[in-house]
Amino acid sequence: MCWHLLHNQEEAEDATQDVFIAIYQSKHLFKGESQLSTWIHRITLNKCLEYMRRAKRKKRFGIKVPIDDSFLGRGDESQLNPEQELMERERSKAFYLAVQQLSENQRVAYSLHHFEDLSYKEISESMNLSLSAIESLIFRAKQHLLKQLKDPILQNWI
Repeated sequence: MCWHLLHNQEEAEDATQDVFIAIYQSKHLFKGESQLSTWIHRITLNKCLEYMRRAKRKKRFGIKVPIDDSFLGRGDESQLNPEQELMERERSKAFYLAVQQLSENQRVAYSLHHFEDLSYKEISESMNLSLSAIESLIFRAKQHLLKQLKDPILQNWI
């Protein structure tokens, strides 16, 4: 989840470690009013949002593109010829950049649904938003991505 939200290996590893520490330090606060997985998702989401906000404050210039293009999990690229593999990498980068241009809430909701396979209800609980708000965020994110990505293959990824 950290990787799909942050798209930076080092930040994702640091955030994951922070999540485990936060879970350990606040385990006594879990009251069982929700599922344990929802509580952990919420802690993870909060930590990732902290990292995202910290990165914004640094006002970095340029676009960060991950070194590892396999974050989309599009299958076994070893069966592709070099030209197909290059096209797959270019599409992955285009998709990644389009997702990064979404608003923070849209990006988080879309990533949780698309990459983490969470249901709208689980996302709603994790983000402390209504179910209709999550539906709207994901719908608007998909509409924005469809406008940005003209490649029919990329549009199928959405």
